[in-house]
Parts: sequence; structure tokens; C-alpha cells
Amino acid sequence: MIIARRVLYIVEDTNKNPVPVSIEAPVQDQPDECWICGVSVHWPDRVYRMRMVGVDAFMALDLAMKTIGSYLYTSGYHRAGVLEWMKPGAGYGFPIAANLRDLLVGQDAKDQ
Repeated sequence: MIIARRVLYIVEDTNKNPVPVSIEAPVQDQPDECWICGVSVHWPDRVYRMRMVGVDAFMALDLAMKTIGSYLYTSGYHRAGVLEWMKPGAGYGFPIAANLRDLLVGQDAKDQ
């Protein structure tokens, strides 16, 4: 079940292509097992899906958020400067892994 969704955009010339990003609710397959949280990024030409695993629901959700942020900031679309959320250069509103913080822009750089 999707619990959060955000739409980013790839803006090239006059084209504005949506890039929906989703996070699924953390689930536990069996009692006393790890929690799993699914994420997806729907690029125009492919869908990136990953499942993050944590010892509890909070850890799985935290890893999912950081995975999305890290993935977006290391994407070719970010490097090309065509990926945006609320306005150009403002960032995407996701946390990222500590070793990638030098990639942050806009409000994201201020918030980390």
C-alpha cells in the first residue's frame, strides 16, 4: 500500500515530464523478522523499484527515504540539471546518505 507520493518533473525545453516517486508502507512478513519498505521512481523510460529492509518499521522507512534522495541526486537527470520539484534548483525534499551531502542544492542543502 502506497503511503506517500511526490511528483517531480524532468523539464527540457518546453516539455515537463512527471516523475512520480512512491513509498510503500513498511511490512513484516513474519513476526520477529525484519521490516520491508518498497520505493519506486517512475522515470519516463523505466521504473526503478527497490525494497529497503530494517530491524523495525522506522528503520525501513528511514532507509527508503534516504535511498530515494540518494538515487535522485546521483541520477543523470540531476547531473543534467533537468530534474526539479517545486522550482528549479530547489532540491527534491528527501534526505540522503551523509557521504553524498555535497550534491545537495536549494532548500535541501539548508535542511541537512
